[in-house]
Amino acid sequence: MPELFTWEFASDPYPAYAWLREHAPVHRTTLPSGVEAWLVTRYADARQALADQRLSKNPEHHDEPSHAKGKTGIPGERKADLMTHLLNIDPPDHTRLRRLVSKAFTPRTVAEFAPRVQELADDLIDRFAAKGEADLIHDFAFPLPIYAICDLLGVPREDQDDFRDWAGMMIRHGGGPRGGVARSVKKMRGYLAELIHRKRQEPGDDLISGLIRASDHGEHLTENEAAAMAFILLFAGFETTVNLIGNGTFALLTHAEQRERLQRGLAGNDTALLATAVEELLRFDGPVELATWRFATEPLTIGGQSIATGDPVLVVLAAADRDPARFAEPDTLDLSRRDNQHLGYGHGIHYCLGAPLARLEGQTALATLLTRLPDLRLAQEPAELRWRGGLIMRGLRTLPVEFTPERGRTYTPES
Repeated sequence: MPELFTWEFASDPYPAYAWLREHAPVHRTTLPSGVEAWLVTRYADARQALADQRLSKNPEHHDEPSHAKGKTGIPGERKADLMTHLLNIDPPDHTRLRRLVSKAFTPRTVAEFAPRVQELADDLIDRFAAKGEADLIHDFAFPLPIYAICDLLGVPREDQDDFRDWAGMMIRHGGGPRGGVARSVKKMRGYLAELIHRKRQEPGDDLISGLIRASDHGEHLTENEAAAMAFILLFAGFETTVNLIGNGTFALLTHAEQRERLQRGLAGNDTALLATAVEELLRFDGPVELATWRFATEPLTIGGQSIATGDPVLVVLAAADRDPARFAEPDTLDLSRRDNQHLGYGHGIHYCLGAPLARLEGQTALATLLTRLPDLRLAQEPAELRWRGGLIMRGLRTLPVEFTPERGRTYTPES
């Protein structure tokens, strides 16, 4: 039995997941937090579990011992009164809230946002293009989705750097000061309450104003629900994209032949290859390692294993998406893979609402990087890179790169 949740495991969890798929596909383990949970690792079982309505998203269904209290969600969300969001609720409330916000993430709405995402990608690269080196997490993958989701939500530009600071603390997963995540969540909660109040007085053409308008038209969205919705759209909508861009770029820089294929395709305006490439990068080393928490509301069976009422269940997307029973040569990166029904965005009623936006940001970020910095290369050995700790997400702490500086540009450090 391989050791789980060590630093070595965080660097490359895939051999351990292969062992679990083969020998213990539904495995009960004690997590680093002390909480006991079931890990589901095979594709067929994972897909079934993600859609099984007997597995509730509501933490109230967790039959948790006292030592596990509050350890199954986002740190600080309970104290900040931010629990009533899409990752923590079931139908009918889930259906009502998802319907309210889904209009902001239709393919058409997201397509209208494409020029802004392209502008953000170019502006961020402009800041380091003349320097010949960068940390692609700090300088590119992290700020791009933060500024994009802030624009969508309606956070004024002058406040967006505060959001960037709070968000930075939230994704450090223990790398920052003790209690820092909860403090950032509390600050964000206070800011969102104030912003919702301001948008009520002066609504705009943004997502928070849209939520308020829907509420005022009888959709019964409470102030807490509006704040929690804005919070989870930010939280779920930025770290996943940071990791998609970071993990995706890392995979391309360590698979030269595939990266060259994509660059040739981009040079020839082959948007089809760019689209399949992002889906394959999601499957191969996706941003979400484990789906968010589920709790059994009655006894059930997954993969032949009995699960008791109240037990937490964690679907291991990273393991399911490399299951050889579903994907041919699953450990091979193939950017033109067609039959790619990966679970990177989940499955069932909790399928990722922001998938169209994440696809747009991923495609724009990778295409812009590879086109503007064609000889992009790692500035460190792959084995020297460190992955962030944390249970749900999978992402690099840093991604140092080198490249030929863009001609005609002068590097000016940010003030």
